[in-house]
Amino acid sequence: MFFDTDAGGVMHNLAYLRMIETCRTHLATEWLNSSMANLGEKKLFLALTQSQIRYLRPAKLSEKLDILGGITSYSSIRIHCNFTIERNQEILCTCKQELALIQLPEGKPTKLSFAKNLNS
Repeated sequence: MFFDTDAGGVMHNLAYLRMIETCRTHLATEWLNSSMANLGEKKLFLALTQSQIRYLRPAKLSEKLDILGGITSYSSIRIHCNFTIERNQEILCTCKQELALIQLPEGKPTKLSFAKNLNS
């Protein structure tokens, strides 16, 4: 989108993060077997605890990009994800993130006991 780019038509770094956030939300809610609304009703929220991003090549206005993501590992309270943003199978950006499921109002991590395949 035009608002994701600078005057030269190059995509802003924030736009990459927004795309990753969208992918991560879909990925996590599917894996947790719950919608964000359902988690919110239970006062459970996914908190981003760590993010490492590498920008390798610029994306430009109107290019079709693919955002690929997957859960690489997890423990009882942490989820680790990897993401790539690609253009025609050329990697433009890579990102590694760590999440925790937080119970509010306490603000403490809670166990991911209802996630898909947690005990397999």
